[in-house]
Amino acid sequence: MAEIVLLDAGPLGMVSHPRPADDVVIWLARLLAANIQVLVPEIADYEVRRELLRARLNKSVRRLDELRATLGFLPITTQAMLRAAGFWAETRRKGRPTAHELTLDADAILAGKAATISDREVVVATVNTRHIERFVPAEHWKLIEP
Repeated sequence: MAEIVLLDAGPLGMVSHPRPADDVVIWLARLLAANIQVLVPEIADYEVRRELLRARLNKSVRRLDELRATLGFLPITTQAMLRAAGFWAETRRKGRPTAHELTLDADAILAGKAATISDREVVVATVNTRHIERFVPAEHWKLIEP
C-alpha cells in the first residue's frame, strides 16, 4: 500500500471540477481517511490549470487552488528536473518516447518528481499508466486502494 499518492493531471482534473463525480470523491475520501498522503504535483497542476484558464473555468481554478491548499502541493525541484531529463533521454535512446520531442514531457517530469521521494512508498494516480510506470510505480486511480 502506498504511503503517498501523487495525482496526475487526469485525476486532478476530475477532482478539481466544482461538482466532481461521486466515484472520484469517494476514492479520495477513502485515501485520506486511511491517512494516505495525497499530493498535487506542480507539473500536474500546470497541465490542469492551463486548460482551466484557457476555458475560463474560474470555479474550477478556485477548486484547484483549494485542493493545493488542503491536500498539499509538491513543487518541481532541480533534483526532479535532473531525473526527468534522464528519463526523457532514456526513452528516446530506446525509441519509446512518452511525448513528442518538441513538447515539455510532463510525464517525465512527474516521474522525475516521484523518483525523488525516497523515504516513503509513492504511487502516481493516473488514467494512463503506460508512460509513467516505465520509471516509477503508477496505477489507474480507480485501482489504488487504501
